[in-house]
Amino acid sequence: MTQPPKSSAAPPGTAVPTMPALPPQSDRSGAPAPRRTPAATPARRTALAEGVDQLRAAATTEPGRLRAIGALLALLVVAFGAVAAWQTDSRATAADDVLHHSQPLSSDAAAIYRSLADADTMAASGYLAGLQEPPATREQYEKDIKTAAAKLVTAAANTDPGSSSAAIITDLNELLPQYKGLVESARANNRQGFPVGGAYLRAANDTMQNQMLPKAQKLYKNENARLNDDYGNATPYPWFAIALGLLALGGLAWAQRRNYQRTNRVLNSGLVAASATTAVVLLWMVVGHTVARAGLNDSFDHGVKSLNVLHDAQIASLKARSDENLILVSRGAETKTLANKEVVDAYDWGYDQEIAALGRGLKLADSLADDSAGREPVTVANKSMQEWKSRHETVSDANNEGDYQKARSGVIGDNKSTGECFTSVDKSLNLALTHETEEFRQSAGDGLDAMTGLTAGAAVLALLGAAGAVLGIGRRLSEYR
Repeated sequence: MTQPPKSSAAPPGTAVPTMPALPPQSDRSGAPAPRRTPAATPARRTALAEGVDQLRAAATTEPGRLRAIGALLALLVVAFGAVAAWQTDSRATAADDVLHHSQPLSSDAAAIYRSLADADTMAASGYLAGLQEPPATREQYEKDIKTAAAKLVTAAANTDPGSSSAAIITDLNELLPQYKGLVESARANNRQGFPVGGAYLRAANDTMQNQMLPKAQKLYKNENARLNDDYGNATPYPWFAIALGLLALGGLAWAQRRNYQRTNRVLNSGLVAASATTAVVLLWMVVGHTVARAGLNDSFDHGVKSLNVLHDAQIASLKARSDENLILVSRGAETKTLANKEVVDAYDWGYDQEIAALGRGLKLADSLADDSAGREPVTVANKSMQEWKSRHETVSDANNEGDYQKARSGVIGDNKSTGECFTSVDKSLNLALTHETEEFRQSAGDGLDAMTGLTAGAAVLALLGAAGAVLGIGRRLSEYR
């Protein structure tokens, strides 16, 4: 009978003997062997690092290099086209502003000044005429006031809210009815023969000369500053785009030379097409901007400069005429103390200052005129001014001798009066202004036309050039498949 196997389990309560620890292994010399530590798990690389490695490995092969070259060339050509389109568009926009916004607004600001000054002249002329104010004088006064009001509306519509010009326009719109009220009070008292009418007219003139005209002149200067800014934005060469264009052409030339050295093939059609389109854009941009600069600079030198001088000359003639009328209206009531303590008639002194400014302006306008059509009306205006000065001396002599009627006839009479000379000066200056305005429009228009289509053309041709570069490199890559 088979005995059951003895259980190896110790009885309860019996201690289980432990196995003695094995001594550490030793090498032949008897020294204990070092303990082995578990090998560290390598850190997992990121997808970016692996991608960089793959690109680096690809770049060591010719197909990889060709792909990198193609991408770089395409990027250069596209960047050149984008920058060329951006810089050309900004200059074309500024040139358009010069032609259609800045200069017309500058002329409108000058027209506001001129209309206000002429209204003041007509008001004084009408008062000086006495009870029977000439209808033509009154009509011209009303026309000047309406013109100034209309031009102020136009200026307000094209001025940034909160700007200095907007504040000036607001002030002028408030002063204009005040001025009209003073003139109407002067006319009403003059028709009744009340001398107080002269005081109202002098108050109106003071409002015009010391408040309205200085503000109108400030508005004119602001618009001229904006015009100068637009010229400054329209005329510079697009140097950044030109530099990128030259860099792109250099890169394309280097790629073609590299291709020739490795394949002995003289031309790669794709790279040649890319080089041709890049060169066309670069040449078109340089020539277009050169022609545009020439036109814009000519419009400034022979248009804007002449217009500014002629505007100033016309304003001086209007102020001189107003002062001449007020000499007889005030009859010495307004005086001015000069630096040498001499006391003079304020309006007589003002006339001398303005007629001298008119002479300087006509001399400068004659030097700026670049053709006979622009020079001839200035010559006529100068002759009329000289005659005006001669007749004014006769009027001054009569007034100083107490012959008021003779002096008055010499100023507003129908025969050989200073008024005839003033009318001739004003008419001649208007002819010169019309001619110079056309000169400006022609030159500025030529400058703007030189950039027509350049923005879109640069963008389209650059895209075609980039496509040509990619196709050219792609054809070379196909040889490795």
